[in-house]
Amino acid sequence: MTTTKKSTTTTNKKPRVIKPKEPVSNLPKNPFAFEVLDLVSKQRTKAKKVEILKKYEEPSLKSLLIWNFDESVVSMLPPGEVPYSGFDDQNVYSGTLTTKINEEVRRMHETGSFSLGSSDQQGHTTIRRESKNFYRFIKGGQDGLSTVRRETMFINILQGLHPLEAEILVLVKDKRLSEKYKITQDVVAQAYPDINWGGRS
Repeated sequence: MTTTKKSTTTTNKKPRVIKPKEPVSNLPKNPFAFEVLDLVSKQRTKAKKVEILKKYEEPSLKSLLIWNFDESVVSMLPPGEVPYSGFDDQNVYSGTLTTKINEEVRRMHETGSFSLGSSDQQGHTTIRRESKNFYRFIKGGQDGLSTVRRETMFINILQGLHPLEAEILVLVKDKRLSEKYKITQDVVAQAYPDINWGGRS
C-alpha cells in the first residue's frame, strides 16, 4: 500500500502592518500664513489639506484666501511686480519690491533660516496683524483713496512683512496663490463652509 505524503511546505506570510495615521504637524503658536500654506501644500490628500486649514483657522488667513479665490473680489492695485526704491543702513535698492522679496526668500532657503512663528526675532510684522488694512486694496473697500496713496500703503506693508508673508500678499493681489501653494478654492470651501462666495464688489 502506497501512501502519499501531504505537502508540508508553508509560506511565511508577513502579517500586514497597518500604519498609524500620521499626526498633523504642529506649528508654532500664532503661525505665519506661509507656514500654514506650506503645511497645506505638503499634504497629499484633499482631506488632510482641509484638516490643516481647519486646525489653523484664523480670520486673516480666511480673508487672504477669499481675496485670492473669490472672483468678485477685485484688486485696486496694479497687476504684476511691485515697484520699489528705498534704502536701509547698508544698501540702496531700486527695481521692484518683488525682486527684493524673491532675493530675501532665496537667501532664507540657502541659510535654512526662516524665523518661524512667534520666535521671529527680526521685528517683522505679520499678515495676521496687517489684515485689517486689506479692505483698502480691493474695490468697494476705500474707493476714495488716491492710487498713489493706496500703492504707497501697500508697499509700506510689504516692506514690514516677513519676506515669505510679503511674497504671499504679492501673489494674492493678482490671484496667483496656487502658483506657489498647492491649494484650491474647493479645499478652502470645504474647510470653511461659512464663507459666502461672490457678490463682494
